[in-house]
Amino acid sequence: MLGIRSLTYTVAATVAVGGLVLSGMSASAQTMKTAADVGYVPHVMASPSGGLEGINVDMMAEVAKRMGIKHEIVDQEWSAIFAGLYAKKYDTIIAPTTVTKERADKMLFSEGYMDVDFQFLLKKKSPQITSLDDLKGKTIAVNKGNFFDRWLVKRQDKYGWKILRFGKNAEAIQAVVTGRAYANFAGSTVMGWTSRKNPLLVPSTLIIESGLVGAFVFRLDSADLRAKFEKVLECMKKDGTVGAIHEKWTGQKPRSNGASYVVQPGIGHPDVKNYDPKPHGGTC
Repeated sequence: MLGIRSLTYTVAATVAVGGLVLSGMSASAQTMKTAADVGYVPHVMASPSGGLEGINVDMMAEVAKRMGIKHEIVDQEWSAIFAGLYAKKYDTIIAPTTVTKERADKMLFSEGYMDVDFQFLLKKKSPQITSLDDLKGKTIAVNKGNFFDRWLVKRQDKYGWKILRFGKNAEAIQAVVTGRAYANFAGSTVMGWTSRKNPLLVPSTLIIESGLVGAFVFRLDSADLRAKFEKVLECMKKDGTVGAIHEKWTGQKPRSNGASYVVQPGIGHPDVKNYDPKPHGGTC
């Protein structure tokens, strides 16, 4: 059992192009099946009015519209999301997925569309954080055992901060609200979205650039689908659509030299396996 949830969201607002055939797409070539772990804010979330909303929901809707196809979002738990792709339960993964060399051996990545940056969240009236030195001796709340927890541990001796751990990041955020912690540490998209929802909180001025990017994922047999998908994605970067969607949900404009705007040559993400460096041409 792969743990595929039965819940799917079919988006019919786009117009299917008769006869469209893309190598690697599921049996119904008229509909692209995509997977996401619903509930990962602010990327793919259940909407109060029904359906789904978020950064990646808007991204996929625009890609499908420009490709001229319908799309369906399958709610898949992250722990089995790659297994579902290999088993051809869906055609692509739209859940934000960090590009790594290990993953690139087993799947095709699009070029990155977002920078995987880190940020702190603090009370609105607290002194801003412009460098890590500002956090010396402070208590930082974090989701227990995740990447951000490990990042803080590696630098704990240098900066002398106290790490306050919680089972869920929502609890770590609440610790900042109640004053138990000076700051929460997580991804920049989460920090931006949370501060928009809670007027008592603000993201730090300091943004830590990891050098990593998030991308869309395809099976190894889906080179044609990836190429068509990426050409549309590149046009969305060029006309500012990707950056605008990011800012809509986080309140923070992506940096102009980052993955939300910079178009990579070829198809896929450079410097990892299965990147195709050949110029692909095409116009927007």
